[in-house]
Amino acid sequence: MTQFGPRSELLAAAILVTATAVLVAQFLTATPTVVAGADGSTRLGAAGWQFSLRDTVAITLAAAGAGASVTTLLYEDSTPAPTAETNPGDSSVERSTGGSSDELLQARRNEWESVSERLADNEAVVYQTVLDADGVRPQSEVVEQTDLSKATVSRTLDSPEARELVERKRRGMGNVVFLT
Repeated sequence: MTQFGPRSELLAAAILVTATAVLVAQFLTATPTVVAGADGSTRLGAAGWQFSLRDTVAITLAAAGAGASVTTLLYEDSTPAPTAETNPGDSSVERSTGGSSDELLQARRNEWESVSERLADNEAVVYQTVLDADGVRPQSEVVEQTDLSKATVSRTLDSPEARELVERKRRGMGNVVFLT
């Protein structure tokens, strides 16, 4: 399975809004029915929840579209988080190390260690904690491994994330921190 990107989420949200509008419109505007009076006069009016085949098809398609888009928006990627060993990211590192996963991991670790030397106090502590886990660690474990609070770890990750040194990805109820 693949993880959905921002464009697919935007498309799913647009489909959800459109489908919701169609559903509301269909339910609020029942198909007019002809009602004949006892004296032979006819009146045109809505007689409750009466839907034509066209209305039923529109409601069914809108409900299916809404369900599919909600599923897309709520989808959680169940594939394991990428690690430095499986990240095909930097081809120059692969060329310089011959492509072996152990050598690649060591090359990435050397890169990350040089970055950690340039970070502020809390940033260095958090970064080193993720580095010790080969570049991937749940944010909750970072809190457990350091003497920092959840809020401090979260705020501390903001700066390195803005400089694209780390990346946080949502996994279930928490985040996983990746070194980039």
